[in-house]
Parts: sequence; C-alpha cells; structure tokens
Amino acid sequence: MKPPLLTVLFALFSIVSFSQTKVKDTITRRANISYNQKGNTVIFKPETPPLIPIAGAPKPSYSYLWELGDGHYSKQAEPKHVYKNKGNYTARLAVTNNYDNGKPPATRPKKVVVNDITDTDYKDIASIADQNGFAILKNCDPIPEQEMVVILSYQNLQNYVANGKLYLFYNEKQFKHNNFDLVDFRKYAGEREVLENTVASVDDLDDTKSYLASAENNLKFKKYKNTTTEEDLDASLKEAHTIYNNVSILEFDDANPGETHNVFFTFKTTPKMIKDTSATVTMRGIFVPNRSFKNHKIKNLEMEIVTSHDPNKMGSNGSLINYRLVRFKRVKFKTRFQNNGEGPARMIRLETDIPDMFDKKTFQIESMYPECPICPKGEEPTVSCLDTIISQKQIFFTFKNIYLPGSEQKNVHEKDSTKGFVRYSMKFNEDFHKVKTKSRTAIIFDKNEPIITNYATTRFLPGISISAKAGYNIYPDLEKSTSYFVGATISPFKSYRFYWQAEWVNALNKYDSDVTVVDAINTNANGTRQLIRTTTVTENKNINWEIPVLIRYNINNYIGIGAGIQANINVLSKQTQDIKTETFEGDKENLLIGTERTNNTVKNSFADFKTGLLFDLTAGFARIGPSLGARYVMNFQENFNYIQVYGIWKF
Repeated sequence: MKPPLLTVLFALFSIVSFSQTKVKDTITRRANISYNQKGNTVIFKPETPPLIPIAGAPKPSYSYLWELGDGHYSKQAEPKHVYKNKGNYTARLAVTNNYDNGKPPATRPKKVVVNDITDTDYKDIASIADQNGFAILKNCDPIPEQEMVVILSYQNLQNYVANGKLYLFYNEKQFKHNNFDLVDFRKYAGEREVLENTVASVDDLDDTKSYLASAENNLKFKKYKNTTTEEDLDASLKEAHTIYNNVSILEFDDANPGETHNVFFTFKTTPKMIKDTSATVTMRGIFVPNRSFKNHKIKNLEMEIVTSHDPNKMGSNGSLINYRLVRFKRVKFKTRFQNNGEGPARMIRLETDIPDMFDKKTFQIESMYPECPICPKGEEPTVSCLDTIISQKQIFFTFKNIYLPGSEQKNVHEKDSTKGFVRYSMKFNEDFHKVKTKSRTAIIFDKNEPIITNYATTRFLPGISISAKAGYNIYPDLEKSTSYFVGATISPFKSYRFYWQAEWVNALNKYDSDVTVVDAINTNANGTRQLIRTTTVTENKNINWEIPVLIRYNINNYIGIGAGIQANINVLSKQTQDIKTETFEGDKENLLIGTERTNNTVKNSFADFKTGLLFDLTAGFARIGPSLGARYVMNFQENFNYIQVYGIWKF
C-alpha cells in the first residue's frame, strides 16, 4: 500500500498531466474584430494572435478579407468604410496566416450599428467592367479541413434594369471524393436561391470520359481563364453539369445599370480532399445578365491545394492524367511568388526543373504577372520584359526592369500587388514511360538568396488494360493429354515496372489414365478352371477454370516476369471407363471362349478444387501489344504440376 503523501502527489500529477493534455488538444487560435466608429464611418482593426514562424521560411504575416455587411469587402489590414444607410450590419473577417506554423485564427462576426449619417462620401462597390462584368475571387488556396471564402462579383453592364441569374459550380467529378462543403452564403442585393433539375440524362452525358483528367480538360477550361461571353446557355450548363457534382443557383431582380454586387460563399474543405499539394482544382461561375436571353458570361476559379499558406508555390494541373489520351494534351504549370521585402524588386528569376518526359520544343508561356513582353534576343533590354532560357534540365524565367512592390514596403496596402506568377505549358515527348514526375522552382528576388518552392507533381491514372490470351497446357505426369485454353486478363494500362494482373482462363482438357489389366482364375460348375481377364481403359475430359492473381515486373520494354497464386476448379468433368472382360479355357490364355464389354460414365460439376503457385515469363512487347509467355504452376494439394505456354495481346 502506498504511503499517503505519495498517493496525494501521484493523484495531483495525474490531474495536472490530464489538464495540460486537454488544453493542448483543444486550444484554438482566435482573431477578434475591433473598430472605431464615428457616425456612419467605421475603421476596422483586427486583433490577431502571435504568428508562429517556420524555420527557414520568410517572415510570417497575416492577410485579411473583410466582409463589411453591406456587400462591400476589403483586403486591407485596417479598412475604413462609410456606410450609406442607417441600420444594423454584420462584419466578418477571414484571416490567412502566411508562412505560419499554425492554423488560421478563427473569428466571430461582429455587429455594427449605424444610427447617424455624418459622412456623405459613400462609394459604391467598385466596377468590374474591366473583367467583362463578372469575377470570382478567393481569400486563400484550399487546405484540407479548413474554411475559405469565395466571392462572386457581377455588374449590370446593360443600359436598362435587369433581372438575371448566377451559377456557381464546384466539386469536380474527376476526383473520387468531394473537395468542398458549402457552409454558408451571404447576399446583400436581394438575391434568392433557386433549385433546378441539375441531373443530366444519360444521353446528355456524352463524352464523359474526356473529363476524367484535368490535363484532358485544358482546351475546355482555357477559354474560361478570363471572363468570356457565350451565347448557348444550354450547352454551357450541360458542360458544367458534366464536369461538376454540385451547383449553387441564385436569381436577382432590378439590378440598375452599372451596379456591381458581391455574393460571399463560405466553403469548408473536406477531410477526404485530394492530398496532392500540387494539384489544381476549379470552380466555375456562370452569370446570366438577363434571364430573358441566353447570353451569359463564364469564369473559372483555379485553386492549388496547399498544406500551408505559402505565396511562393509551384503547381500543375497534371495530377490525374489519362495515359491513353495524353500524347497530344498540354500540361500546365504555374509558379507563384511574392515579394516580402521592404522595397520593390526590379529583377525576379525563376529557375524551374523540367522532367525528362516533357518535350521542351512545345514550351509556351500562357500568361504572367507582372505583364510584360518577351525580351528581344541578342540585346540588353531597357524596358520591362520577360526573358526565357531553356536548358536540358531547366527553364529560366527572368523578369527584367520591373517594379514589384514589397509587402513590407511603406504605403503598400494591397498585398495582391506584391504577388506575381508565370503560367506555362508543355506537351509530352513521343516516347516516355508512365512514371510520376516532380519539379520545383528556385525564386530569386534581385540578389537575395533563392526561395525553394514545393514540388509540382505529374501523376497518371492507373487505367485499365484488357488482354486476350490463348495457349496450351503441358502435363508431364499424364498420358496422352491435350489441353487448350483461352482467357482474358485485366491490369493497369501500360505500367512501367511493378503492377498487378488478374486473369480468367477457360481450358479444355483430355487425358487417359493408365490401362489396368486384372487376371483371375474362376472354376465353373463343371469344375473347369477358367482364366478371367478384365481390361479397364479410362478417359477423362473436363472444362477447367483457372483464376490467377499475380504481381508482374517489366524488366524492360520487351521482357516481363511475374509470380502469384491461382485457384482452379473443374466446372464440368466426365470420366468414361471402357471395361473388357475376356474368358479363356483353362488357366492359360490358350483359347478365348468369350468377350464382354461394358461402358461406365461418371459426370461431376464444380469439383476438384486446387490452389497453387505460379511463375511467369513473357517476351515480346511487355507493356502493350503481342508477346509470348511461359508459366510453371505448382499445386499445393498434390503433385499435379504443369507448364503453360501461350500468346497474349494487351490492349
């Protein structure tokens, strides 16, 4: 029994330990909204927890998205806002922690009450006419199990009051699980949610397979990178329903000419969100300015999945590519960067890896920021331009004579102005293997030390390869055996090295058992001895199913080996016995005095189940096309081993 003092100390230690563990597991970082108000003028200020630096990363910082409760928003740290009317408003704040080792601080909405109009310098929501009257924005890139805000902005560019409609499509079907849950949306111009039949018929979903991989959608997505105006609304909705699982639909009435409105959507990324941190996911917005017409605008929002909010990042839309259809597709890459210095950057250099499987001759720049022309070759530029140099293993992008403000620079309030990017694309080489690739970028601002990005990966869907095979089984221990078979196999399409393979084989077997001769002496009623000889000939026929499962390895393009297990069973078997009985006079075979013949047939189904090991070798075209093979099968239950030779064609 423990002494009383030790018992008390032990109990106290347990309580303290439990309490510490509980606090550590449940602690939540919070940011609070505070403001100073004078009449209808409000200056907002965030109260944020300390940042947690990441070793080796740039200085951490917060970025903000203020939702001001009347349809306006701001990305400034401490925005000043003038409310137009008296009333109660709900301000919200979304905080993003850049280069920070913790989770984004959670916030709670805060009420703002305006009782007096003391400032008439009210500004309407900024025009987005330069974006064709329709835009989609986000406050951050998605991180699994965290919230993000998407803003749908639309403007009536007509010269009359309009009634229109908005669509926001999300959760692409190319991914196995949904990436986003819609938590909430907030509207400030009388928009109303409507429900439509969003399930397309089977006949409508033609060419669905063309949307399996993001790299295959390039041509369809490309025209929606910027806001575009289209006329066939039914076709656009059909295409969007084919690509996305979910849609949120809003209608609005009485939008005055020139008015801009914002709708705010809060999404939470799901735990099963694709974990590829270089993958690109999209949402698609469709804006119908007038419900009486089919004219509409389309805009895609591209987002890169991240594990932390790092503005210096490399991404690719080649995370899930169909290998069968990839040869003539372009894979897009994007390198983002941010100047976190106290002054502007005049030169930015990006040193980007190129995986060997890409054809450098197909390289082309899709877009960039800061926007500038390509530098002239053979002369030193005196204006802003982008220089590109392609080596065997890398591409070098150099922004020359530019001005990119620093996030810590004086009088820089808009963080987005300190960011830039280069988006480019390439095709694959004519001959390349189905392997995962990865590349990253070193970002150099002026003469500072390089910042190394994450890896952007290219992965291929496993695909399905169906093969037809036929051959002959050799049974060394059976007399006069013949065994022909046909079968089919299934495996991943054109695997590089290791892969699995399952088969089904239907064999027609025939063999004879040993001929048995039995002699016996019989004495008849007259006391005469007779020799009775019984000769039995047995013939076996069966239809046998084999189901092998094996692991294969391609040594090179022409030779492959494999090993695995298999089960087989006689689906239908028939044994026929021909019995001949001969009677001789005397106990010698001197004089044959009589012969009798009988025939016995025994049939069985689904009998004689066997399992075993197999070892396999193929030579020919190992990954796709015809080849010849040999296989040795060892049965577990009995000494009934055999050799299989066959031809196979993989499709």
